[in-house]
Amino acid sequence: MTPAELRAFCLGLNAAAEEFPFNPETSVFKVLGKMFALSQLDGEPLKVSLKCDPEEAVRLRAEHEAVAPGWHLNKRHWNTVTVDGSLPDRMVRELIEDSYDLVVAGLPRAERLRLDRP
Repeated sequence: MTPAELRAFCLGLNAAAEEFPFNPETSVFKVLGKMFALSQLDGEPLKVSLKCDPEEAVRLRAEHEAVAPGWHLNKRHWNTVTVDGSLPDRMVRELIEDSYDLVVAGLPRAERLRLDRP
């Protein structure tokens, strides 16, 4: 997965937006103002931080070298994934979708309904 593909996938999710609240190099992808992905798209290697169910986060870290506790984030709820080809692109997309879904699930019901996700 290339940086452009990662960015396009994140922005392809319903109501997703890209912001730069920390610095011009760090893309923060949000849904209705809540962060679901964070990446320096020009970083080498490419990495993306994603929200994750705490139990799943621990399992993923144990099974995949490319998955580590979230860098500068709550390590119980966030993983940083190195996108270096060691994980299939499909899995990276699924992890992004899972992060998005977790964030949406935490939104107020009215906002979830706006996204067609009761």
